[in-house]
Amino acid sequence: MPRPRSFDEGRVLELAREQFWATGYAGTRMDQIAASTGLGKGSLYGAFGDKSALFHRVFDEWSAAIVGQAALRLTGGSDEEAFARLSTYVHFVAENTAEDTDRRGCLLAKGTAELAQHDPVIARRSAETMNALMALLHKEILACQRHGDIDNNADPAQLAALLLAVLRGIEAVGKAGVDPRTLAGIADSALAVLPRPAPSSTDCQLP
Repeated sequence: MPRPRSFDEGRVLELAREQFWATGYAGTRMDQIAASTGLGKGSLYGAFGDKSALFHRVFDEWSAAIVGQAALRLTGGSDEEAFARLSTYVHFVAENTAEDTDRRGCLLAKGTAELAQHDPVIARRSAETMNALMALLHKEILACQRHGDIDNNADPAQLAALLLAVLRGIEAVGKAGVDPRTLAGIADSALAVLPRPAPSSTDCQLP
Protein backbone atom coordinates (compact mmCIF):
# COMPACT_ATOMS: atom_id res chain seq x y z
CA MET A 1 0.00 0.00 0.00
CA PRO A 2 1.55 3.39 -1.00
CA ARG A 3 2.47 5.80 1.76
CA PRO A 4 0.35 8.97 1.89
CA ARG A 5 2.05 12.16 0.77
CA SER A 6 3.28 14.23 3.68
CA PHE A 7 3.45 17.58 1.91
CA ASP A 8 1.05 20.27 0.74
CA GLU A 9 0.76 19.71 -3.01
CA GLY A 10 -0.76 23.13 -3.61
CA ARG A 11 2.08 24.85 -1.78
CA VAL A 12 4.68 22.88 -3.73
CA LEU A 13 3.06 23.89 -7.01
CA GLU A 14 2.96 27.51 -5.87
CA LEU A 15 6.68 27.49 -5.07
CA ALA A 16 7.49 25.72 -8.33
CA ARG A 17 5.48 28.35 -10.18
CA GLU A 18 7.43 31.13 -8.51
CA GLN A 19 10.71 29.52 -9.57
CA PHE A 20 9.61 29.02 -13.17
CA TRP A 21 8.23 32.55 -13.21
CA ALA A 22 11.50 34.01 -11.96
CA THR A 23 13.98 32.08 -14.11
CA GLY A 24 11.92 30.71 -17.02
CA TYR A 25 11.58 27.09 -18.03
CA ALA A 26 15.05 26.66 -19.50
CA GLY A 27 16.69 28.55 -16.63
CA THR A 28 15.06 26.45 -13.91
CA ARG A 29 16.60 23.26 -12.54
CA MET A 30 14.77 20.64 -10.55
CA ASP A 31 17.29 20.96 -7.74
CA GLN A 32 16.30 24.65 -7.42
CA ILE A 33 12.66 23.64 -7.04
CA ALA A 34 13.64 20.92 -4.61
CA ALA A 35 15.54 23.47 -2.53
CA SER A 36 12.68 25.98 -2.52
CA THR A 37 10.08 23.37 -1.62
CA GLY A 38 12.15 21.40 0.84
CA LEU A 39 11.46 18.18 -1.04
CA GLY A 40 14.01 15.79 -2.44
CA LYS A 41 14.18 15.49 -6.21
CA GLY A 42 12.99 11.91 -5.91
CA SER A 43 9.83 13.07 -4.17
CA LEU A 44 9.27 15.75 -6.81
CA TYR A 45 9.66 13.29 -9.65
CA GLY A 46 7.45 10.78 -7.89
CA ALA A 47 4.67 13.28 -7.30
CA PHE A 48 4.78 15.41 -10.45
CA GLY A 49 6.98 13.70 -13.03
CA ASP A 50 9.92 15.36 -14.77
CA LYS A 51 10.49 19.11 -15.19
CA SER A 52 8.33 19.25 -18.29
CA ALA A 53 5.40 17.53 -16.59
CA LEU A 54 5.73 19.80 -13.54
CA PHE A 55 5.73 22.91 -15.71
CA HIS A 56 2.71 21.64 -17.61
CA ARG A 57 0.88 21.29 -14.31
CA VAL A 58 1.90 24.78 -13.18
CA PHE A 59 1.03 26.31 -16.56
CA ASP A 60 -2.33 24.57 -16.66
CA GLU A 61 -3.32 25.79 -13.20
CA TRP A 62 -2.17 29.34 -13.98
CA SER A 63 -4.11 29.38 -17.24
CA ALA A 64 -7.23 28.12 -15.48
CA ALA A 65 -6.82 30.84 -12.84
CA ILE A 66 -6.62 33.58 -15.49
CA VAL A 67 -9.82 32.37 -17.12
CA GLY A 68 -11.50 31.99 -13.73
CA GLN A 69 -10.52 35.52 -12.76
CA ALA A 70 -11.93 36.91 -16.00
CA ALA A 71 -15.14 34.91 -15.59
CA LEU A 72 -15.57 36.28 -12.08
CA ARG A 73 -15.51 39.84 -13.43
CA LEU A 74 -17.30 39.34 -16.74
CA THR A 75 -20.25 37.13 -15.89
CA GLY A 76 -23.36 37.55 -13.82
CA GLY A 77 -25.61 40.51 -13.41
CA SER A 78 -27.86 42.23 -15.88
CA ASP A 79 -27.26 43.46 -19.41
CA GLU A 80 -27.63 46.97 -18.00
CA GLU A 81 -24.41 46.43 -16.03
CA ALA A 82 -22.49 44.72 -18.84
CA PHE A 83 -20.55 47.75 -20.08
CA ALA A 84 -19.56 48.63 -16.52
CA ARG A 85 -18.32 45.06 -15.99
CA LEU A 86 -16.36 45.19 -19.23
CA SER A 87 -14.82 48.55 -18.30
CA THR A 88 -13.91 47.32 -14.84
CA TYR A 89 -12.19 44.25 -16.26
CA VAL A 90 -10.18 46.20 -18.82
CA HIS A 91 -9.00 48.64 -16.15
CA PHE A 92 -8.30 45.78 -13.76
CA VAL A 93 -5.82 44.31 -16.25
CA ALA A 94 -4.12 47.69 -16.66
CA GLU A 95 -3.93 48.28 -12.90
CA ASN A 96 -2.74 44.74 -12.18
CA THR A 97 -0.02 45.15 -14.80
CA ALA A 98 1.04 48.49 -13.30
CA GLU A 99 1.38 46.85 -9.88
CA ASP A 100 3.92 44.36 -11.27
CA THR A 101 6.86 46.54 -10.31
CA ASP A 102 9.26 43.61 -10.64
CA ARG A 103 8.16 43.41 -14.30
CA ARG A 104 7.83 39.65 -14.21
CA GLY A 105 5.03 39.76 -16.75
CA CYS A 106 2.40 37.07 -17.14
CA LEU A 107 3.42 33.43 -16.78
CA LEU A 108 0.99 32.56 -19.58
CA ALA A 109 2.77 34.94 -21.95
CA LYS A 110 6.25 33.93 -20.79
CA GLY A 111 5.59 30.21 -21.04
CA THR A 112 3.93 30.56 -24.43
CA ALA A 113 6.76 32.67 -25.84
CA GLU A 114 9.42 30.28 -24.58
CA LEU A 115 7.84 26.91 -25.29
CA ALA A 116 4.85 26.97 -27.64
CA GLN A 117 6.97 26.59 -30.76
CA HIS A 118 8.35 23.26 -29.57
CA ASP A 119 5.89 22.01 -26.94
CA PRO A 120 2.46 21.02 -28.30
CA VAL A 121 1.00 20.77 -24.79
CA ILE A 122 1.85 24.41 -24.04
CA ALA A 123 0.75 25.53 -27.50
CA ARG A 124 -2.63 23.83 -27.10
CA ARG A 125 -3.23 25.07 -23.57
CA SER A 126 -2.28 28.62 -24.52
CA ALA A 127 -4.69 28.59 -27.46
CA GLU A 128 -7.45 27.17 -25.26
CA THR A 129 -6.89 29.92 -22.72
CA MET A 130 -6.99 32.69 -25.31
CA ASN A 131 -10.14 31.25 -26.85
CA ALA A 132 -11.79 31.02 -23.42
CA LEU A 133 -10.94 34.65 -22.66
CA MET A 134 -12.22 35.71 -26.06
CA ALA A 135 -15.47 33.82 -25.48
CA LEU A 136 -16.02 35.65 -22.19
CA LEU A 137 -15.40 39.02 -23.84
CA HIS A 138 -17.67 38.03 -26.72
CA LYS A 139 -20.49 37.17 -24.33
CA GLU A 140 -20.14 40.47 -22.49
CA ILE A 141 -20.08 42.47 -25.71
CA LEU A 142 -23.30 40.75 -26.80
CA ALA A 143 -24.84 41.83 -23.49
CA CYS A 144 -23.67 45.39 -24.14
CA GLN A 145 -25.29 45.26 -27.57
CA ARG A 146 -28.56 43.97 -26.17
CA HIS A 147 -28.66 46.91 -23.78
CA GLY A 148 -27.72 49.40 -26.47
CA ASP A 149 -24.26 50.32 -25.19
CA ILE A 150 -22.43 48.96 -28.25
CA ASP A 151 -23.60 49.23 -31.85
CA ASN A 152 -25.58 46.15 -32.89
CA ASN A 153 -24.08 46.36 -36.39
CA ALA A 154 -20.58 45.71 -35.04
CA ASP A 155 -19.22 42.16 -35.12
CA PRO A 156 -18.98 41.05 -31.46
CA ALA A 157 -16.42 38.35 -32.27
CA GLN A 158 -14.09 40.88 -33.89
CA LEU A 159 -14.52 43.31 -31.00
CA ALA A 160 -13.74 40.53 -28.51
CA ALA A 161 -10.59 39.62 -30.45
CA LEU A 162 -9.56 43.29 -30.55
CA LEU A 163 -10.03 43.72 -26.80
CA LEU A 164 -8.10 40.53 -26.07
CA ALA A 165 -5.22 41.77 -28.22
CA VAL A 166 -5.25 45.10 -26.40
CA LEU A 167 -5.29 43.42 -22.98
CA ARG A 168 -2.40 41.11 -23.85
CA GLY A 169 -0.61 44.12 -25.30
CA ILE A 170 -1.06 46.06 -22.07
CA GLU A 171 0.66 43.22 -20.22
CA ALA A 172 3.50 43.17 -22.75
CA VAL A 173 4.22 46.90 -22.72
CA GLY A 174 3.83 46.95 -18.94
CA LYS A 175 6.59 44.36 -18.67
CA ALA A 176 8.72 46.63 -20.84
CA GLY A 177 8.36 49.37 -18.24
CA VAL A 178 5.62 51.60 -19.67
CA ASP A 179 4.32 53.83 -16.86
CA PRO A 180 0.96 53.24 -15.13
CA ARG A 181 -0.65 56.40 -16.54
CA THR A 182 0.03 55.23 -20.08
CA LEU A 183 -1.37 51.78 -19.30
CA ALA A 184 -4.54 53.37 -17.92
CA GLY A 185 -4.74 55.54 -21.02
CA ILE A 186 -4.54 52.47 -23.25
CA ALA A 187 -7.42 50.93 -21.30
CA ASP A 188 -9.47 54.13 -21.67
CA SER A 189 -8.76 54.30 -25.40
CA ALA A 190 -9.67 50.64 -25.95
CA LEU A 191 -13.08 51.25 -24.40
CA ALA A 192 -13.55 54.56 -26.21
CA VAL A 193 -13.08 53.01 -29.66
CA LEU A 194 -15.83 50.45 -29.12
CA PRO A 195 -18.57 51.49 -31.57
CA ARG A 196 -21.50 53.15 -29.86
CA PRO A 197 -25.01 53.14 -31.31
CA ALA A 198 -25.80 55.96 -33.70
CA PRO A 199 -28.31 58.47 -32.25
CA SER A 200 -31.82 57.93 -33.49
CA SER A 201 -33.60 60.60 -35.53
CA THR A 202 -35.79 61.45 -32.57
CA ASP A 203 -32.67 62.13 -30.49
CA CYS A 204 -31.61 64.78 -32.99
CA GLN A 205 -34.92 66.68 -33.02
CA LEU A 206 -34.97 70.11 -31.50
CA PRO A 207 -37.40 70.61 -28.61
